[in-house]
Amino acid sequence: MSDTMPIEDYLVKGGVLSSPANVPPRYRGELLRLMASFVDSELAGSAGFADVINDAPGIQERISAARIVLEKADHAGKVLRVMETFGADGGRYAVHHPWAVRLAREADIGAARQGGDMRLSVFHYPLTGWVDAVVMNVLMGQASVVQLKELARVSYQPLAEVFRAILPRETRHAELGLAGLLQIVDDAEARAKAKASVAYWYPRVAASFGHSGSARFETLSRFGLRHTPNETLLAEWRAEVDAQLSALNLN
Repeated sequence: MSDTMPIEDYLVKGGVLSSPANVPPRYRGELLRLMASFVDSELAGSAGFADVINDAPGIQERISAARIVLEKADHAGKVLRVMETFGADGGRYAVHHPWAVRLAREADIGAARQGGDMRLSVFHYPLTGWVDAVVMNVLMGQASVVQLKELARVSYQPLAEVFRAILPRETRHAELGLAGLLQIVDDAEARAKAKASVAYWYPRVAASFGHSGSARFETLSRFGLRHTPNETLLAEWRAEVDAQLSALNLN
């Protein structure tokens, strides 16, 4: 980076940073917030899905669910190691919140954060059995893929590399969910449950993309931590999942 170029100009032009030592304070704060949201969401998602492994109807489904639980926790650990380079205490971090705790099923919190952690709002809602978990995994799995493609472009290079490594595995999680849903819709009773779960989870997953016209997006984009507006990412997600649900006659 040029000694005379302001940091925001450098980042807006596509510049990258590679060490905590050359990160300015405001950038550091936004970067840590972004990482905490991802780590907390992965830990909460892993903990919630762990509770439904025993509801799986067969061995292969149990293996798929266990793989998702394991890899989401692993993804949290990979990003937490980047946070540790900024002074985060990784040993304490992963155990300082009850990640499996959920709000009441009928709660409606929009996109608001709750309690003391930074998980996306969708991870505050409880799963109710196998069909519900599979539907949530399909919808949120595709949202994670859309959001990770965006995060893989962050201007902090060590973090971008981690997100690029995580993306294929999160893509596989979404594929496993869709494979499970394909089996579910063959049964009329399970299909009806799946339709009800789609109606429940669709707006809650949509809320995880945040508000349109977000002022925070403008701040993050100046730092190269975001590139695509929330509403554009939401539209991409809607197009993907609407096509999947339509093919299964679930929307």
